[in-house]
Amino acid sequence: MRRDTRMNGIICINKESGVTSFSVCSAVRRLTGEKKCGHMGTLDPLATGVLPVMVGGATRFLDFYPGSDKGYRAEFLLGKTTDTLDITGTVTEERSVTCGADDVDKVLSLFRGVITQLPPMYSAVSVGGKRLYELARQGKSAQRPEREVCIKRLELVSANEAENKYSIDVFCSKGTYIRTLIDDIGKKLGCGAVMTALTRTEAYGYKLTDCMTVGQLKAAVDSNKPADEYLVPVESALSCYDKITVSQAQSIRFKNGGALELLRIRNKLEPGRLYRVYAPSGAFLGLGETSSAELAVKRVYVE
Repeated sequence: MRRDTRMNGIICINKESGVTSFSVCSAVRRLTGEKKCGHMGTLDPLATGVLPVMVGGATRFLDFYPGSDKGYRAEFLLGKTTDTLDITGTVTEERSVTCGADDVDKVLSLFRGVITQLPPMYSAVSVGGKRLYELARQGKSAQRPEREVCIKRLELVSANEAENKYSIDVFCSKGTYIRTLIDDIGKKLGCGAVMTALTRTEAYGYKLTDCMTVGQLKAAVDSNKPADEYLVPVESALSCYDKITVSQAQSIRFKNGGALELLRIRNKLEPGRLYRVYAPSGAFLGLGETSSAELAVKRVYVE
C-alpha cells in the first residue's frame, strides 16, 4: 500500500534469513512508496538481525553515517569447513572432533582484542577492480590484504558437545568478518569450524528491540499506523557529531546553502569538523563543516 505522505527517517528492520539486504530495501521502497531507500551495513543472505534502512531525505546522509561497532550472536559447527566459510557453501573438509567446551572457551581468549583477519574470497571486498565473490564463483583466487580488527567482547554462550554445536556473542569493530573469526577458531582447535547461523544484535546504536520485520512493517502500513511510531529520526544515527543551534536568520541561510560566519555563531566550534545543525525550533537542518572562518553546508536535510 502506498502512503500519501512523504517519509523521511530510518526504519530499523530485523532482516530474516534467506533474503538479501538489497531485497529488504526493495520491500521497504514498495511498502512506503518512497523511491529513495538505502541500507546501512550489508548483511549476508544467511544472516538475520539489525538492518537500518534509510528512506526519503535520510538517504542524503548515507556517506556520513559513521562505521560503528557491531554486536552478533553466531552459531557454528566443529569438524567441518566450506568454501564460503558458512553452512551454505560446498564442504571442503571434514575432521573428527576431540575437543569440548572448555577447549573452545580457552581458544576464544586468543581472539579478544586487536587481531588480523584475511577477508574471505566470498566477500564484497574489491581487488583489482573486481569483487572477490565474482572471482570465487569463477573458481579463481586472489591475493587479499590482511586487515586489523578489534574484538571487544567474545563469549561462549552455549555448547552442545554431543553434536559439536556452539554459539558465541561477539562485539567487534567495523569490518570484522564473523565467518572468518569462526574459521580461525576452528583452525586453532585443529578440527575446523563453519558458521551455521548469524544474527546481528546491535549496529549504529540500534538493537534488535528497536527493529521490526518486513512483515510487521507491511501490517503497520496496511493499518495506517502513524509513521512516527516506527520511523526513527535521521539524526539519531549521526549522534557522533556535536550538536549546535543557530539563529532563525542563520537557519534560513543554511537551508539555502549559504555558509555561516563562525564569529556569528554562539557555540565555539573547532575547524575541520562536522556538526549537526539545528534551528531554534529544534528542527534538524543538516550537517555543516567548519573551516577557520566559516561553517559551510555539507548536507542539507530536505523533508
